[in-house]
Amino acid sequence: MRSFIVSLAVLGTGMLAWPTAAATNIRVLVASGSAVSVRVPIAASVAQSGPATGLTAPPLSGSYSWTVTPGASGGLSLNGQEAGSDTLYLPPVPGSTVEIAGRTYRGGLLLKAAKGGVSAVNVLDLEDYLRGVVPAEMPSGWPLEALKSQAVVARTYAAARINPGSYYDLCATDSCQVYGGVAREATGSDAAIAATRAQVVSYAGAAAKTYFSSDSGGFTASSLETWGQDVPYLVARPDPASQGPNSRWTFNVPLRQVADIAARYGVRVGALRSVTIVGVSASGRVTGVALNGASGSRTLQGADAGGFVRSLGAKSSRVNFSGSDPLVVSGAGSGHGVGLSQYGASGLARQGWNYLQIMGFYYGGASISSILGADVPGGRLTTGVAFAQAAAVPLAAEPLRPNPLLTSPLPTSPLLTPLALTGTPGL
Repeated sequence: MRSFIVSLAVLGTGMLAWPTAAATNIRVLVASGSAVSVRVPIAASVAQSGPATGLTAPPLSGSYSWTVTPGASGGLSLNGQEAGSDTLYLPPVPGSTVEIAGRTYRGGLLLKAAKGGVSAVNVLDLEDYLRGVVPAEMPSGWPLEALKSQAVVARTYAAARINPGSYYDLCATDSCQVYGGVAREATGSDAAIAATRAQVVSYAGAAAKTYFSSDSGGFTASSLETWGQDVPYLVARPDPASQGPNSRWTFNVPLRQVADIAARYGVRVGALRSVTIVGVSASGRVTGVALNGASGSRTLQGADAGGFVRSLGAKSSRVNFSGSDPLVVSGAGSGHGVGLSQYGASGLARQGWNYLQIMGFYYGGASISSILGADVPGGRLTTGVAFAQAAAVPLAAEPLRPNPLLTSPLPTSPLLTPLALTGTPGL
């Protein structure tokens, strides 16, 4: 125990600086709590120098296992023994792995006493990190060009969150992007990551906002209509290649349940009589809902309208209402619809598009760059090259084929303009 503690890089008390995300390393918070279990290989953790004669001790094998808890005076404790610091760091080396809270991860380990508990951060090469991310976000058996697109999206997301001033860059859950470690790695996604090594989407010299969702429902949403942020490369446009199991769906909601949900949004109009869509965005997503009851009427607008629709059980806010009791909700797509549609990327790849063309379609006006290092917030990038210039084939040379599932409009309510679900996007 003592030999391990001494051989770790002890941070704090002025001895060393934080382990910054140097080169292409990324730091991922993978576990936190009142106690975190870790297992590290002896060969990677023990200083194997011999006595003062300079002889080297024979290599050791096996691993150390600890339960890490907060120690006295805000420090860390390993199996009940004080470590003498609030931070311990085991740097990553090629081929190294660590086990944290029962999961195996590539790279090294940073342990920190934080917020009355322990935080365990996996420190590893950005490309190794992606091996545990991409197959968690997109099935590894999907077309390679779609997987390449997802790899670039995931790498860009991580790069944008590099923060040398903090002890970690991003988390491992869907609050950031899902990271499953070694257990999630797969051959197809590994190939996509290797083929796009270091590539990120950029705009104005910085990592772009590479939002994505499962299925756009035939029309991508703009960042402006969704979050009130006008991002030039995140616009609403027809997306007929987005075809998946949630491209079309319908369900019923009893009016009494609708009233209960409306009450959560502060709408109380007595016995509910009708619910009507009174506003939609450029992509056909709900921006206004009128509720009429025995004691009056109220209208939900903007984010509240979209939130109400999703609270009804809708997979997206690209919907129409019909019927009275029950209310019939008919919609298209799954997710917010901003940026890349995963089913759309798959559809385009099956039509012969390469990943640069796919990225150019969903992030038009952005560029492709390479990340050179993680020593500055957001990563240090090369000068971007426009997707149209970078693609082996001009984007306009691959016209979209219509999606047969999106050739008929959704059922419409009297006050709702039919959703535009057909058309060939121009590039």
